[in-house]
This record gives sequence, C-alpha cells and structure tokens, in this order.
Amino acid sequence: MRIDILGANGQLGSEINYLSATYTHFDFTFSDVADTDITSQESLRHHFDTVRPDVVINCAAYTAVDKAEGEAALADAINSHAVELLAQFSNEYGFLLIHISTDYVFDGTSCRPYLETDRCNPVSVYGRTKRAGEEALLANAKRAVLIRTGWLYSSFGNNFVRTMLRLGQERPVVKVVFDQIGTPTYAADLAAVIMRFAEISHEINDVQIYHFSNEGVCSWYDFARRIIASVSESCKVLPIVTSEYPTAAVRPHYSVLDKRKIKEELQIEIPHWEDALQRCLAKLL
Repeated sequence: MRIDILGANGQLGSEINYLSATYTHFDFTFSDVADTDITSQESLRHHFDTVRPDVVINCAAYTAVDKAEGEAALADAINSHAVELLAQFSNEYGFLLIHISTDYVFDGTSCRPYLETDRCNPVSVYGRTKRAGEEALLANAKRAVLIRTGWLYSSFGNNFVRTMLRLGQERPVVKVVFDQIGTPTYAADLAAVIMRFAEISHEINDVQIYHFSNEGVCSWYDFARRIIASVSESCKVLPIVTSEYPTAAVRPHYSVLDKRKIKEELQIEIPHWEDALQRCLAKLL
C-alpha cells in the first residue's frame, strides 16, 4: 500500500515520518511545498500520476492564525481551494483522503465538549478558511476521513511547548492566558491514530468526521506551568486574561473536543495530555 503525506515538513508530517519506520509493509512518499504545490491542479496531477497513492494524508495547512487576518486569500488557497482539489482527485485516482482540520471551526461559546455534529461558527479568517475546506471535502469526496484536532505540539518544528521551554529558561516571569480552555494534542499520538485509519482504508467507503486530542482539559496557563516546571524552578508563570494579550485573530474561549466517536470506532484509549506531554519532553530534553 502506498501512503502519500502532503505537508511532510510540518509537526504532524514529521511525526508520521518518524513513525513510518515501524510500518515496513507500507510504501511512504513525503512531499512538501517545494515538491508539490497543492493549490495547483497541474502540480497535483503530476504528483498523483507519479506516486499513484492508495492513501493521501493531507497535513498541509496555513496555520499562522494571526497572520491569516491579513492574508485571507493565501489562507483560503491552502486551507480551502487545495482541499477541494484533493477531494476531486481522490475520486479520480481512487485514494482515501485523510484531512486534518481544527477546533477553530467552532466559536468557543459551548460549555460542553464539541461533538462532530455540532454547528460550526468560526470567528477568525483561519477558522473560516479551514471550515470552507471541510465543506469542500464534504461536497466533493466520496471516501475521506476528516479529523479535527487542536492545540497541536510536537518535538518537531515551532510550537507552544518549544516556545515555553525557551522562555522558561530565558525569563524570570512568563504571562499566559488562563481564560482559553482546551486540550493539548501531542502530534505523535495523532500520527498513530491517522495510521490506524490508513491500515483500515480498504474498509472505508464514505466520508466521516472525527475529533481527536489527548484526554483531559486545561487552560494555556495550566499547560505552560507544566512545561516550564520541567526546565526551571525559578521562572514564575502568571495567569492573565485574553484582553491583556491582544491578538489580531479572535480565538475560541472553549474548544474541548468530544472524542467518543473515534474511541468507539477504532477501539482505542487516548493518553491524558499530561502523560503525552511528559513523553514529548523526554524527547526534547
């Protein structure tokens, strides 16, 4: 079976690459923007003519949430138009498309974890373009797995964990918002779940939405405290409200995802976010 990873140089793509060594019965292809322009129909056709994949995992996305407010066209091209092309090509070439979306498709006003069937109402350009990508996939693909996740981090690339580790060693005080609530997701755990779907790809004949993050709930402040405690006993982490840390994009205040569907269908247990963080820190430190 041929597994094709797009956006291979990002956090998730890098974790799948790391994990791929244990899947010796699959043939993997890894490509990023320098190899394939996913916003170009011609580039994608050349790519799929060459690779002839059985499963395509789309890890590519425009994820600069604040920058997207001023680059809406570029964010839309990558997060929406490219997904429409991938969905159409999945029908033509007969591959299963696994696409990664985000908790930012919700507005964050819920008081309970979001179900896959809950109404989407994104409040930022990033969220709106990712939701448009979901709608394009749902309207065009015949076989696809759409996985929403949030607060993604990894031992690869730039992310909140690596930033907090650096700040914890550089500064005596770090201020972090405590009124945005969600669940961190270790990209290595998400990569493992994606590979579970790849393994049963021959059984998937429709389009399904799933939610995945690690277990548990916390604020960015709680998350930062755990990270910084691993490298510094002297750095103080102080809680602040969102209004004290203004950003270009509005962020959901509550983005916890309900994961019952993916746990029941794949028959998996999901690690708690604190346990997952310790595994990532063990790699980094």
